[in-house]
Amino acid sequence: MPRERIVIKIGTNVITKDTGLLDIDHMRHIVADIATVIRGGAEVILVSSGAMGAGRGIVALDEKEDPVVRRQTLAAVGQVALMGTYASLFRPHAIVPAQVLATKEDFRDRTHYMNMKNCFSSLLRQGVIPIVNENDVVSVTELMFTENDELAGLVSSMMNAERLIILTSVDGVYSGDPESPDAHIIETIAPQDISWQKSIAPTKSSFGRGGMKTKCAVAQKLATLGIRTHVVNGEKQHAIREVVAGKNIGTTFLPERQRSNIKKRIAYAYGQEKGTVYIKKDAREILTSKQKTCSLLPVGITKIEGAFEKGDIIQIKDEKNQRLGLGVAEYPADTARKYIGVKGKKPLVHYDYLYIEK
Repeated sequence: MPRERIVIKIGTNVITKDTGLLDIDHMRHIVADIATVIRGGAEVILVSSGAMGAGRGIVALDEKEDPVVRRQTLAAVGQVALMGTYASLFRPHAIVPAQVLATKEDFRDRTHYMNMKNCFSSLLRQGVIPIVNENDVVSVTELMFTENDELAGLVSSMMNAERLIILTSVDGVYSGDPESPDAHIIETIAPQDISWQKSIAPTKSSFGRGGMKTKCAVAQKLATLGIRTHVVNGEKQHAIREVVAGKNIGTTFLPERQRSNIKKRIAYAYGQEKGTVYIKKDAREILTSKQKTCSLLPVGITKIEGAFEKGDIIQIKDEKNQRLGLGVAEYPADTARKYIGVKGKKPLVHYDYLYIEK
């Protein structure tokens, strides 16, 4: 029987105190839970924030320091402390951790992508737990993830995980303002249900760059790819163990049927697109229909931008300039332009290489 593959993402506020210092006692409980899950037969990849938070508790920087340099310095110092702590906490459980630092560029370039995937696969085969974090030391604005939630989503998709567990500092996704007496935790969210967007304020954590809106957006995208995602309070003991045991805690984003690895790769290919294809209203309705599967045909295209070749990633937009998804071009832009609006031509994007968001 195949082992379940689980990605666990830990937010900065879950493993640091208000001072910015690592909360060693709570980290110990989390590590013990992860060790229990691994002994139960699962493969675990850990995406852990906390380097910059740990750095804040070690070095004092001038507030006037350049923000990029400040982030790089705190991350460089804090990452050492973070990994050293994890190594010491996993040691009593006879589990060896490995550090994997990534930037967005690693997921945009196919060679980097495959190298990283092969590295993860090798570590898991050896019984090693990969601990992943953004490489803030070399990241600059255009290479930064929105938050480590986005990184966790990319890793989950790349490694074909069965589930992602996001540990945060709240109990889950609320139906309204958490301070309101009428608000309650939404236990499950269907893949196409976007009603949660109305009840989430765009707030951010004290140390992180993202917030609940980012977490939910990542969770819903993974759900459409067939990956179950849980948003739970990581400050509660045994949260990981309870989720894996099937207990109903936090909020679970229910998955659609499993997508192919190719579609999972395409779903996270934003930034790699070499062109944009605009389609008619009726073509949009057909592509977004849940009743049947369709390829992108030239007859539904109204305009093409860019100079893409066969095999390149292209972006698909509707008549209102709204992004619909991504696909792999079956032929170059010059040929595609000749076929705009023409019936009976080969699909520009075959269904097997098409990812539609909505």
